Amino acid sequence: MINRVLIRIKVVQLLYSYFLVQNNFTVQSFPSAPTKEKRFAYSLYLDYLYLMIDIAESINLRTKNSPLYETRFIQRLLSDNIMKSVSSKYSGGRFPLDACVDDLCERIKNSAIYKNFLKDPKSDSKIWPEIFRHFISVDPKINSIAEGFENYSLRGVDRAKEMITQTFSEFASSQDNILDGLADLKTSLDKARELYFRLLMLPIDITYQREVDLDERRHRYLKSDDDLNPNPKFIDNELVKLLNENEEIKEFAKKHKISWLEQDRDLIKHLLKKITESDLYKEYMADPISDLHNDSEFWKKAMRNIILTDPEFLESLETMSVFWNDDLDIMGEFAVKTFRRFEEKASGQDSKIKEPVLPMYKDNEDARFGKELFEDTVKNHVVYRGYIDETLNKQHWDSDRLAYMDVVIMVTALAEIFNFPKIPIQASLNEYIEIAKSYSSGKSGSFINGLLAGVISNLKESGKLRK
Repeated sequence: MINRVLIRIKVVQLLYSYFLVQNNFTVQSFPSAPTKEKRFAYSLYLDYLYLMIDIAESINLRTKNSPLYETRFIQRLLSDNIMKSVSSKYSGGRFPLDACVDDLCERIKNSAIYKNFLKDPKSDSKIWPEIFRHFISVDPKINSIAEGFENYSLRGVDRAKEMITQTFSEFASSQDNILDGLADLKTSLDKARELYFRLLMLPIDITYQREVDLDERRHRYLKSDDDLNPNPKFIDNELVKLLNENEEIKEFAKKHKISWLEQDRDLIKHLLKKITESDLYKEYMADPISDLHNDSEFWKKAMRNIILTDPEFLESLETMSVFWNDDLDIMGEFAVKTFRRFEEKASGQDSKIKEPVLPMYKDNEDARFGKELFEDTVKNHVVYRGYIDETLNKQHWDSDRLAYMDVVIMVTALAEIFNFPKIPIQASLNEYIEIAKSYSSGKSGSFINGLLAGVISNLKESGKLRK
């Protein structure tokens, strides 16, 4: 019932907010009012960080595998401007701790810490603090080399180690937000499910309100023939009876305390009035044929043409949930599809339908899709942004002029392309181009189409993408 189209939209929307408000991790800046000790400590601090990059790159080159290099911590270091300056400084091979790298790499690769990490690479937020604590900070060769640094002091070494610990802590806190983001994603998807059930309940409550109105008319002091003998076709609608008798709808309404009549009876009265004044209603009531098919067709048309386009209904949804305006088109179509499923099951047209109410997800893969897409985009967005910027540079475009929503859409698209091999590349591209047309600027669809095509071409040429 919640399909991947809706999941992609929600992931993009939540990632946009997530990236804007997350605690941005950065390498510590040069100390203010620096003493000799602080200068030495800061220099050693940067060397410690560069050493970690060096270790990650060295192990990557030797094993043809890059689990340490692809950790979020290393990727964030690589994208940090201060570390870019350090890397430029040491590009000529003058890194003072370079002599320690080979021995450290061998000991790290043979350690239980590294082997456990390989079994569970998703625990990458813990691996570098452990490597620093158990290997780098206690390495006698590093300490011996550091003694030759200008302004060396034991207190300065301790200060540098404290700065590394603080950096790990700040990095960890910047990653904690992902749990909040995933919780928001779950809430948003659950609310889409609630909207689906609310739409299924509308024909029930609107019909009940019609019954109440007809009963009141029967008890008027001055009654017309229509009051005494109203046409019962509307309230005897067979689809509505099936919806009203469905246990899953009843249980969901009870569990989530949902009732349009109790929560917004005025809206139900308004929708009933719109329906009974419509040509659709008049044609339906005048038709002598009364069967499940006609009853189902009536509500499908009423849902699409009257309810889902009614301004008061749309305004009511907006006040009830910030999620629902974006969900309505998709959930409305699923509600209409469910009306058809009720008809097909009851009439025996489709014996495969055991429960006409659609499940929340088609299968387990769809159930995991949103969470995995969100997590990977957060984990690797720096890498994916790098691929985008590289393509932009080749085409002489200014990456700083990219609309931020366009960036979020593209890095999410790349996360899907890299991590969901069963989804064809073109299918993924088409979906995110449509999202761009709806949620970014008017020209974003064609721009993203061209840019992502360039990114994918470059990735395939370099061998980074083999899909």
